[in-house]
Amino acid sequence: MRGLSLSPARRAVPGVFVALALTLAVGWLVVLADGGQLFNQSTTVSLLHVAAGLGLVAVGQTLVILGGSLDLSVAYVISLSTLVAAETMNGSDGALLPAVGLALAVSAAVGLLNGLLVTRVRINAFIATLGVGLLLKGYLDSFYDGPAGSTSPGLVQSLGYQRVGPVPLSFLLLLAVTGAAWFALSRTRFGHHLVAVGGDPEVARLSGVRNDRVLVTAHVLCSLCAGLAGIYLASRLGSGAPRVGTEGLYDLESIAAVVIGGTALAGGRGGVVGTVGGVLLLASIDAIFNQLEVDAFFKQVIRGVIIIAAVAVYARRALRKAAA
Repeated sequence: MRGLSLSPARRAVPGVFVALALTLAVGWLVVLADGGQLFNQSTTVSLLHVAAGLGLVAVGQTLVILGGSLDLSVAYVISLSTLVAAETMNGSDGALLPAVGLALAVSAAVGLLNGLLVTRVRINAFIATLGVGLLLKGYLDSFYDGPAGSTSPGLVQSLGYQRVGPVPLSFLLLLAVTGAAWFALSRTRFGHHLVAVGGDPEVARLSGVRNDRVLVTAHVLCSLCAGLAGIYLASRLGSGAPRVGTEGLYDLESIAAVVIGGTALAGGRGGVVGTVGGVLLLASIDAIFNQLEVDAFFKQVIRGVIIIAAVAVYARRALRKAAA
C-alpha cells in the first residue's frame, strides 16, 4: 500500500476559502454602494439555510467523486425522501423517528442500487445514476401532482427553523456530517481505500483493496446524505415536494460545489472541507445577487464562469505537478 495515495489532498482547500473571502468583501462593498446591507441577520440566516441543503448533498457527492464515480440521481432522491418523510409523519410528532428512518432507508436502497449497477453490472456511473434518477422521476411524475403529506411540527420547529444565535440548526447538522465525512476519509481504512480506488483502481485492486465494496459504500453514503437533505427540505416546506430536488438543481449544483472545492472529477484527490467552501461560495453569490436583484439568467452565467475558472485552475496545477 505504500505506492498508493492514502489521504485526501488538502492543498487545494485554502484557495476556495480565499475566493470566498474575496467574494464576500467585494459583495459587501457592492451591496453597500447599492444602499443595501449584506451582513445583516436575515441575510446571514438565509445564506446558511441555502448552504445547509446544498452542503448535505455535496458532501455525499464528494465521496463518490473521490472514488472516481458520480451520482446524478441525488436530486430525485431528495424529492423522494421529502415525500416519504412527510407522508409517514402525516403531521404527527409521534411518527417523526419512524419517518426519518424510513426516508433514510429508502435513500440508502437507491444508493445501493446505484453502487451495484456501477460495480457489478459495470455500467458507467454517469449512465447508471442518470437511469436510476429517471426511474425515480417517472415514479414521482406518475403518482404526485404537487405537495403531499405533512411534516411533523416538531421537525419543522427544530431542524426547519431553530437557530443557535444566527446559525440555523440545519447548518450545524451540515458541520456534523462534514466532520464525520472528514474523519472517515482521513482516519479510517474506508477513506484510505476510497481515495486509492479513485486514484488508480487497478493498483488499489492489486494492493488488496475491495474496489466494488468501497464504491458501493460510497454510493450508499451519498444517497443517505441526499436523504438527509430531503428531510431537511421537508422540515422547511412543511410537506413533501416531488420536484424540489430538480427545481433546486441539486445534482449539478452539488457537483459544481465539489469541483470548486478542489476535488478532482477523475477521483483520488480532494476532500469535504473544500466542498463546504465551494458550497458557501455558491450560497454567498446567491445572497449577493438577491440583494442586488440581479437577473436569474445572469446569475447562472456567473456561476458557469466560476466553475469553468475553478476547473481550469486545478487542471493547470495538475499539469504542473505532472511535469515536475
